[in-house]
Amino acid sequence: MNGKIALVTGASSGIGAATAARLAQAGWTVFGTSRRGPQVDGAGFRMLALDVTSDASVAAAVEAVIRQAGRIDLLVNNAGFGVAAAGAEESSIAQAQAVFDTNFFGAVRMTRAVLPHMRAQGGGRILHIGSVLGFLPMPYGALYAASKHAIEGYSESLDHELRNWDIRSVVIEPAYTRTPFDANLIEPDAKLDAYHAVRTAVVRRIQDIMAGADGPEVVAEAVLKAVTVARPKLRYTAGGLAARLRFLRTFAPAAMLDAGMRKDLQLA
Repeated sequence: MNGKIALVTGASSGIGAATAARLAQAGWTVFGTSRRGPQVDGAGFRMLALDVTSDASVAAAVEAVIRQAGRIDLLVNNAGFGVAAAGAEESSIAQAQAVFDTNFFGAVRMTRAVLPHMRAQGGGRILHIGSVLGFLPMPYGALYAASKHAIEGYSESLDHELRNWDIRSVVIEPAYTRTPFDANLIEPDAKLDAYHAVRTAVVRRIQDIMAGADGPEVVAEAVLKAVTVARPKLRYTAGGLAARLRFLRTFAPAAMLDAGMRKDLQLA
């Protein structure tokens, strides 16, 4: 992998930091990004300032990598955030737009910025850190799930468009992952008493599940697998739970999956 250049968004912690560090360990030259900027470089990789919601910031970060390294062989779209467990009705339109501006349009901005360079160099790979919530529903997490569903459709469509230039677009699908992600959750801005009891119960249940969840290194290994194979699949699950959920989504009767999800989240 020596000589390969990777750009990883949201690399200050969690999945992004683990992915950037794993790629660096495998021999990539890695540029990570954070909204806070290059306060401290990561483990074996350099940090750049980047706000994926800003066209100007995206252009500046990509130009900085091209100026320093001459090319970009891999883009990992990882930056994102969610709304704390809440009914979909409890977020305003402005809050819904904010979620999509980072989770979906942030990936679109980054992809559009790197593609001219990848086409000119005759190859590249774009990995989107999606989620099992890109193919499953998430009660009390509808906006986040919707943004990940959007990533799935975007990535698969993009992949077909780009193969003529030897560029591939892939989604990585983790399940619950122990990261500082919760620190970036925002509270719903239109809370309603009608949802309080169930919202509180769902929060407790998710906290219990997260206590036994995989670490971000599991996702980083899935990323490394997706970038090292000659002919990548359209999507890769990360971890045993994600693989089981993908299997159930594909083969289990819809009513069984529906009932299992409600039971797991302890919904009435």
